[in-house]
Amino acid sequence: QVQLVESGGGLVQPGGSLRLSCAASGFRFAIYTMRWYRQAPGKERELVATISSAGGSTNYVDSVKGRFTISRDNAKNTVYLQMNSLKPEDTAVYYCNVHRLSIAYWGQGTQVTVSS
Repeated sequence: QVQLVESGGGLVQPGGSLRLSCAASGFRFAIYTMRWYRQAPGKERELVATISSAGGSTNYVDSVKGRFTISRDNAKNTVYLQMNSLKPEDTAVYYCNVHRLSIAYWGQGTQVTVSS
């Protein structure tokens, strides 16, 4: 079955960096677009970044452009989110996502807290 397991979250000071990872299994990872979402307390889940199957195309929400970078390693079935210049408003649970056969799959999420 499809499994997505996120890791790499934690507590970081404003201006700091974190690298999130999402290990995927149970499907042909290399042929699917992958996404990172986040959900802050009391807010709707928000699409943060998207990467195409081969990694040649990426998209970001305006609030993270120039600070976050999504990438993937198809040999390792893993997608990453490098987050630099973190701000308190980046505090959220971050989720990895794939849409496969009209079903959306989610990982358990990893907490990112940006605070001094």
